Amino acid sequence: MRVLHFFKTYWPDTFGGVERTIHAIAKGTAEHGIHSDVLSLSRTPEQNTREFDGHMAHKAKLDFEFASTGFSCEVFRKFRELSEQADIVHYHFPWPVMDVVHLTSRLKKPTIVTYHSDVVKQRLLLPLYRPIMHRFLASVDSIVATSPNYVATSAVLQHYKAKTTVIPLGLDERDYPRAPEDVKARWRARYPKPFFLFVGVLRYYKGVHILLAAAKKTELDIVLIGEGPMEASLKAYAKEHNLANVHFLGALSDIDKSALLELSTGFVFPSHLRSEAFGLSLVEAAMFGKPMISCEIGTGTSFVNLDGVTGLVVPPKDNRALAAAMTKIATAATESDRYGESARRRYVENLKAEKMVDLYRRQYERLAK
Repeated sequence: MRVLHFFKTYWPDTFGGVERTIHAIAKGTAEHGIHSDVLSLSRTPEQNTREFDGHMAHKAKLDFEFASTGFSCEVFRKFRELSEQADIVHYHFPWPVMDVVHLTSRLKKPTIVTYHSDVVKQRLLLPLYRPIMHRFLASVDSIVATSPNYVATSAVLQHYKAKTTVIPLGLDERDYPRAPEDVKARWRARYPKPFFLFVGVLRYYKGVHILLAAAKKTELDIVLIGEGPMEASLKAYAKEHNLANVHFLGALSDIDKSALLELSTGFVFPSHLRSEAFGLSLVEAAMFGKPMISCEIGTGTSFVNLDGVTGLVVPPKDNRALAAAMTKIATAATESDRYGESARRRYVENLKAEKMVDLYRRQYERLAK
């Protein structure tokens, strides 16, 4: 069986949450004899079309971007060529150009779409896009949501409940080698006091500005791994308010990230908008058995982190509640250990890549009949 994944971006151009999910599905289903191709856009398609972990990352020329959407003339031809070779086309939503490509291609192959998120940011343009979006979603054979929470709170998915199933995102522990003792010793010497860890791209919906406001209300160290468009303004805020307990580390190697995950007191994830549809960084924290703090935004973050079980869930945009949650986890050792043990158990039982891959394999086989 051959599956074509289609999304606006992919490795090596970017490798965020959606891209990592595509990679995990492609890599995992290969063990079941399913061959995958991935088509995305790139400013340098010749340079970035290459093999990646047993599957091909194909690129069409990115002509321009508008409202966080990449546009391409070449992608229509590339999609037609690759979809002809595929048994199943697997879309990853949202990307309006993808909808148009699908609707104009007159595709006669089985189709599945992973619904990663509602359209949240582009509210002004949504009325123009909505008719196309619904035509696209109505035309595909199967829709997969990443958590029951998202199905329950998405007005769009309520229209398609009859053909929507839930497959939670999962990560492969083999992709996270544990750090050797010398690496951990180096980070332990740098941050000897208890610290909370944040990992993620520094985007508008991650709520890091709320975390920095919470940092003013606690002396606990907060370590941030990641880069992004909000980085300069966040660093300026930390400098203006003399937040000596906030440490921006930028992008780190996987080994260093693993070391900090292992050494951290807990994981803090302050995303405050529905653009944060799941939170793979929370899955990483659960994998390492860390108590988690997240916000209730009606998405998969509260599927991964169960309030009072694997950690604490606080109201969004509430820096006082965020600071109080960090203080509670840092000072209540017995409760914190229980959260961490439950987080690890939740990963093993619900959030492993093997489970996600097996459920997608079954979807593919059902569609291919």
